[in-house]
Amino acid sequence: MLVKKLEKLLQGLGLPEAELSVLFIGDRAMRTLNHAWRNRDKTTDVLSFPLREGRFPHIQPDMLGDIVISVPVAARQAHEAGHSLPVELERLLVHGLVHLLGYDHELGIKAARRMERKERQLLKRLDA
Repeated sequence: MLVKKLEKLLQGLGLPEAELSVLFIGDRAMRTLNHAWRNRDKTTDVLSFPLREGRFPHIQPDMLGDIVISVPVAARQAHEAGHSLPVELERLLVHGLVHLLGYDHELGIKAARRMERKERQLLKRLDA
């Protein structure tokens, strides 16, 4: 189900040949990744590892990167928000994808708003 939705998003973005990986893990593994890559010693809901960054971002333009989602965090967030786990997983998948596309909410208020707009746009495509 998520694969089809991701394919729909990529098609709508004009990236039908894009490749990325999605990994679903637990809190302990997510905490380890978050600490190793972001120096934050706690779990988080989603991490993205874009391949379109660095000195040579255009060598493999169809390779977007990796999205890692903590299922336990997603389940807690779904419960707190009053929606289902699949809905939360879709939200996190979109958030991770938007990061792979170069958006970053941690660069300031304008960047965060720009990213939120893109996420809303993509989530609407999933509902259509």
